[in-house]
Amino acid sequence: MTSLDRPHLYIGGEWVTPASADTIAVENPATEEVLGHVPAGTTADVDRAVAAAQAAFAGWAAATDRAAVLDRLHTSLASRAAKIAETVGLELGAPLKIAKAVQAGLPLAVLRSYADLAAQPPAARTIGNSSIEHEPIGVVGAITPWNYPLHQVVAKVAAALAAGCTVVLKPSELTPLVAFLLVDAAEEAGVPAGVLNVVTGTGPVVGAAIAGHPGVDMVSFTGSTATGRAITHAAADRIARVALELGGKSANIILEDADVVRAVKMGVGNAFLNSGQTCTAWTRMLVHRSHYDEAVALAAKTTDGYTVGDPFSPETRLGPLVSRAQRDRVLGFIERATARRVTGNSPVPQVGHFVAPTVFADVDPDSELAQEEIFGPVLSIIPFSSDDEAVAIANNSKYGLAGGVWGSDERALSVARRLRTGQVDLNGGSFNPVAPFGGYKQSGVGRELGEFGLSEFQQVKAIQR
Repeated sequence: MTSLDRPHLYIGGEWVTPASADTIAVENPATEEVLGHVPAGTTADVDRAVAAAQAAFAGWAAATDRAAVLDRLHTSLASRAAKIAETVGLELGAPLKIAKAVQAGLPLAVLRSYADLAAQPPAARTIGNSSIEHEPIGVVGAITPWNYPLHQVVAKVAAALAAGCTVVLKPSELTPLVAFLLVDAAEEAGVPAGVLNVVTGTGPVVGAAIAGHPGVDMVSFTGSTATGRAITHAAADRIARVALELGGKSANIILEDADVVRAVKMGVGNAFLNSGQTCTAWTRMLVHRSHYDEAVALAAKTTDGYTVGDPFSPETRLGPLVSRAQRDRVLGFIERATARRVTGNSPVPQVGHFVAPTVFADVDPDSELAQEEIFGPVLSIIPFSSDDEAVAIANNSKYGLAGGVWGSDERALSVARRLRTGQVDLNGGSFNPVAPFGGYKQSGVGRELGEFGLSEFQQVKAIQR
């Protein structure tokens, strides 16, 4: 295989030699082979990137052609859609069908929405004798995760650029290669020098340097709750704004009058999307007791139909987990579980970081299995007897990111409104890339996507006349 080495950082509109010769190996989790290397950035590299972003800020904030630049960026990135899907398939192990539709398709939709918002921003408001102005917050430090490596980058970068901010981006060291495709597209599209800067490296070095940098006006982070907490502390020392999209343990509630077959099949698919490495995954399936046995049997049968293996095989529905450490973590949850295991013995390749999709029934709502974010293909099924009990079980979580409810429209809506979570899908409602995305409780602070995501990167000013 041709090496996918990316030896330089992108700072100030140029590919520059990093301060250190140290590199990070990027692994193919399906084969355990090294795909290539990226720089292990340092605090000196972050300093240089922040300085470039500061120098570019005034010009970009005042630019009248931001919409045109983002439109060209969308065109350039769209021309790389096949390469994006292939790259994510290699460095994350996402099955090619998912890589094309979600890993490549969703960031393009999000970028398109921000190009449109830059062209037609939300209408200005007048309140009494005050006109309300929206201004870019400044230099944004964007720290993104490995599970949706381009979507999470675009959700932050496109919003920040549309708002008039400049960006220092640290992609995940596990899946950094696809971020370089965005930079290639940005160069081709004529994004001005210093507006987008990329420093690869580890969280404890580059991530910490960005979070604590006095020249960074805002930190936007997606990842674990523990890391989000540390970033908040680092930013608090200088009273910098923080936007956090963190963990989830979402409940999928199947009410007494639901279409059980459809609810279970779609629920299993949601839980196992991206090998379960999805923060919004419906990993708790709550089923009314009148349908419980049927749902358990159907979930097991559906799960047993999943083919696990080579992400580039058209038959594969479940790829590997991103790393050996992640695989071992997920296996630990499975081994410690005391609930009834109804399936989870599908054959998996001996090479690669694979885990068989696993379903547990009769799960205690207070158990580790039902409370902790596992981030792998593990589904917990929990019975309930009433709508009130379903709501209580669903809200019995430190997280509140997403969820689903199945039942007659008014009943499902009534339950959805009682859930302490940022998003709820009714009867399989589809994801909306311009609706606000974010969570309650320890699932984060702030919102991404659409005009709500745009506003996160803006200051609000009142001018009285």
